[in-house]
Amino acid sequence: MKLAKKFNTIFDRVLDFMVIVAAILAVITTLVVAAGIFSRYFLNRPLVWTSEISGYILLYICFLVAAWVLKEEGHVKMDLVLSKLNPRAQSMMNIVTSAINTIVCLILTWYGAKVTWDLFRTHYFTPTILELPKFIFTIAIFIGGFTLSIQFLRRTYGNLTRLRESPAKEQGSG
Repeated sequence: MKLAKKFNTIFDRVLDFMVIVAAILAVITTLVVAAGIFSRYFLNRPLVWTSEISGYILLYICFLVAAWVLKEEGHVKMDLVLSKLNPRAQSMMNIVTSAINTIVCLILTWYGAKVTWDLFRTHYFTPTILELPKFIFTIAIFIGGFTLSIQFLRRTYGNLTRLRESPAKEQGSG
């Protein structure tokens, strides 16, 4: 149990770090876009790479924050339906959806790793202005899928624990 608590603490710190990195990337994107606008309209010299860099950064931002948003219960869910259910049924629904999403994220992680490795091994570069190594961008999918998988597992476990404890609380209060 102590090991699980330590893992959860470390994992939460990793998620917090990833959110900080994403925030820094958001600031960088803002600066890059502003520089592109300034260069185009005031210097009459457009920076052709700004949209490419912004797109790659947005990819990273999405995958870096996804698991943290899930931890904070910030993802879109059917609150209208869930609010009509009793706590036990809500836990059951969350267990089922979290388990399914864990499987989906593990598949995403597997394919993200496979594609990233293939792109790294074959030295594939983006056919764009900057011609950057493509694996640098697909690794974000692997990282995001992996952290989401772990967070969905944690969510599943938390709901299972609540489900097991809820009958004991109901019996104790009667």
